[in-house]
Amino acid sequence: MLDFSIRYLHVLKTKLAGLNLTTILDPDEFYHKQILDSINPYMQSDLFQKQVKTKGLVVDVGFGGGFPILPLAKMLPEVQFVGVESRRKKADAVTLIAAELGIKNVRLVHSRLEDFLFDRSAVITFKAVGTVKDYLPIIHRTTNDLNVFFYKGPNFMELEGESLKKLPEWKILENQEIKVPGTQQRFLVSFAAQNVPRGTVKTLVKLSDFL
Repeated sequence: MLDFSIRYLHVLKTKLAGLNLTTILDPDEFYHKQILDSINPYMQSDLFQKQVKTKGLVVDVGFGGGFPILPLAKMLPEVQFVGVESRRKKADAVTLIAAELGIKNVRLVHSRLEDFLFDRSAVITFKAVGTVKDYLPIIHRTTNDLNVFFYKGPNFMELEGESLKKLPEWKILENQEIKVPGTQQRFLVSFAAQNVPRGTVKTLVKLSDFL
């Protein structure tokens, strides 16, 4: 992954210079805080690894500069990845990065989470975006076969713990510490869907349309 990190950073510094997809431009720091920070949850969490292998599909919401979706897609070429990003410039930029790095197993979509319908089993990831209580309720779905993983900082339970009791459609499974050299303490917090909401929803884009 070190060579991948060097090539990734080169694209950011040349073809995408000035777009500010990351403020971390030192090669060693970029490798630890962007690349390793993206793949270590998979490497260290048995639950995350099992669900990704079982479902074979990861949907990364709010991927920004391409993290964690591109490092994970590079490491797991047999898994399908769909990225959802509300900012078109970033969606277009990361599409270019994926092409430059030869990553074929990703679809990067300019859209919002609330416009998606999860109509098949998947793993959903959130890294450094919003709160659990903001995002879990707007996941439209027709299946319970979903697992959601939030990558959070050290004070997650202090800030959000009470709000988790008010999410009856989701069950918390695990809150595991993830160790990444040179970074602050991290936790991977996982949820399983239960009790598919009844009733109809507005016309949505189906996840299966991107597969």
